[in-house]
Amino acid sequence: MDIKNNLIVSCQALEDEPLHSSFIMGRMAIAAKQGGAKGIRANSVEDILEIKEKVDLPIIGIIKKEYDDSNVYITPTIKEVDMLVRCEVDIIAIDATNRMRPNNLNLEDFFNNIRNKYPNVKLMADCSNYEEAIYANKLGFDYIGTTLVGYTDYTKNKRIEYNDFELIRKILKYIDVPLIAEGNIDTPEKAKRVIELGCHSVVVGSMITRPQVITEKFVKTIKNQE
Repeated sequence: MDIKNNLIVSCQALEDEPLHSSFIMGRMAIAAKQGGAKGIRANSVEDILEIKEKVDLPIIGIIKKEYDDSNVYITPTIKEVDMLVRCEVDIIAIDATNRMRPNNLNLEDFFNNIRNKYPNVKLMADCSNYEEAIYANKLGFDYIGTTLVGYTDYTKNKRIEYNDFELIRKILKYIDVPLIAEGNIDTPEKAKRVIELGCHSVVVGSMITRPQVITEKFVKTIKNQE
């Protein structure tokens, strides 16, 4: 996969968002490829299949699914993994945070279940802090991602760029698999910097593919609310 030192664009729109449509996500993927992206991160079987028809880029696949007994929603159970395997995505990303999983299944058991069933599938750990990244590396994930920094209760005030990406620099010292920078990488300068620091690649989503978020950023700045 030609994603090293390159940009991956997250093409996602949830049901309550204005661009929610597999058709639109397929076109988003085309636009991302035309712009020079070397990979796509996508959510749901429908979107992934549409994107695979439109571009030949590697895909990091996820399925967002909420369960009543869990705060984990990114590929939370083996059922979602099964669906992604059938889609033949290149990498499957799962929530690797320190939160309760469905049926109280811990991350190690879930990881081992996947490995036993699909030994050749590439797995990415979506983490929110240093400890989770180190643990995911120990378990044997193929890729580590900073995807959920700032998105868990215990990291909600954290910013990935704090102190010149201190968290990323710290993680890079202690893992031996590729680190994919993701999560509020919202400017070209930040994307460039994480690659300079040694990240394998960088994922950018909202600032490319979510026009309502981009518009809000402009409006807030105009009104001096930031």
